[in-house]
Amino acid sequence: MTFSSPSSPIGVAIVGTGFGQKVHLPGFQAHPHTQVVAVYHRDIQKARAIADAHQIPQACQSLEEIVALPDVQGVSISTPPFLHYEMAKTVLNAGKHLLLEKPTTLNVGQAEDLQRLATAQQVATTMNFEFRYIPAWQRLAELLAEGYIGQTRLIKVDWLVSSRADSSRPWNWYARQDQGGGALGAIGSHAFDYIAWLFGRVKRLSARLSVSIAERPDPLTHGLKPVDADDTCLISLELADGTPCQMCLSAATYQGRGHWVEVYGDRGTLVLGSDNQKDYVHGFRLWGSEAGQALTELEIPKRLAFPQVYADGRIAPFIRVVDRWLQSIEKNQTLEPSLKAGVYSQLLMDLTHDSHRSNQWVEVPSHL
Repeated sequence: MTFSSPSSPIGVAIVGTGFGQKVHLPGFQAHPHTQVVAVYHRDIQKARAIADAHQIPQACQSLEEIVALPDVQGVSISTPPFLHYEMAKTVLNAGKHLLLEKPTTLNVGQAEDLQRLATAQQVATTMNFEFRYIPAWQRLAELLAEGYIGQTRLIKVDWLVSSRADSSRPWNWYARQDQGGGALGAIGSHAFDYIAWLFGRVKRLSARLSVSIAERPDPLTHGLKPVDADDTCLISLELADGTPCQMCLSAATYQGRGHWVEVYGDRGTLVLGSDNQKDYVHGFRLWGSEAGQALTELEIPKRLAFPQVYADGRIAPFIRVVDRWLQSIEKNQTLEPSLKAGVYSQLLMDLTHDSHRSNQWVEVPSHL
């Protein structure tokens, strides 16, 4: 892989120090053309401790301080989703480039506002839809484009993991639907993006959402607090070309089978999957069958391989996300997945909730 190489390193600020410290920070520091120049935390002492630990020049306790720094050209936001909208607005209004974690916002109206603002400000935006950058997924995309399976007949997605299966995990924002919690936002946002990327737009959908663990312990009161954010999602899609797609997503399945995408066509079959429960990036393999032959594992070309593999599998594809962002900045043009992709993923999540509430199929607007 050849990294995008702007004339000088892009100065980046880190906003969000959970996932941000684990993935964004090491990703930016590993990329040869980005420099982390500032970090935000609402507690200035924690901000300074993080800055000191990672040799970051500036520590700030307000986003306004961050965007006022002349060395900051772009900001990455990986805070909980209920904070995305206001934070992203501050970044975009300051004319800074934006790299945003999924889910985009709390609703599609907010996501559209951000997209309009980014367009008006002429800044580059990128969503961290990292499955687009994993070698096995990129090979799947190539084979689909080459017509390996012919006309698609059926798509099946199983994403069954145990990250929220333990009922003793403490209550937090993830347990609240109004704050963007739940499996739909955590993994459904990714699934909706890669369905659009690999197969095209959705015509209509039908969904059922459920909460397996109705209460979780509150770390402050040591009592139990109610959970209303979904941990399991059953979603049927009809794509614009008529292809049916069935999605089964759950974060509450002990020994779930992992993450699998099966694609059946009139000429062949492709199966992509990983049973790795510890790391949702490591472990993907690809199998194929043409003309009814036996399903066999397909080699992933070396040209698609990561130049470096990290213990945390999320870092290597994130570096490729960063590179895409830099290309957008350097070329001064929108390259997907931008906020446009984030709007579409958010739209499908909103419609999933609508379908669940109304207990019926809902049409997907074609203009978004």
